[in-house]
Amino acid sequence: MLIPDNIHPEQTIYFNGSFVLKTIQKYRVIDLLDLYVQTISERNMTMPVFVLCIDWLYLLNLVTLNDKGMMELCS
Repeated sequence: MLIPDNIHPEQTIYFNGSFVLKTIQKYRVIDLLDLYVQTISERNMTMPVFVLCIDWLYLLNLVTLNDKGMMELCS
């Protein structure tokens, strides 16, 4: 569930995904581990939450993995 009612909103995938998306928008194309490092410098989150955010953004067709294995913002 993206916005459950039993935890704080700042712990949701929806909220944390916005920080991941903002970082990807800044770099346009970035390595996955570099993306994680850049994202947690702004918003502290665990790796499992980060991966769920990436999954969510991929399902929304906002990011993709290119042929070189880099995260890329969809146009």
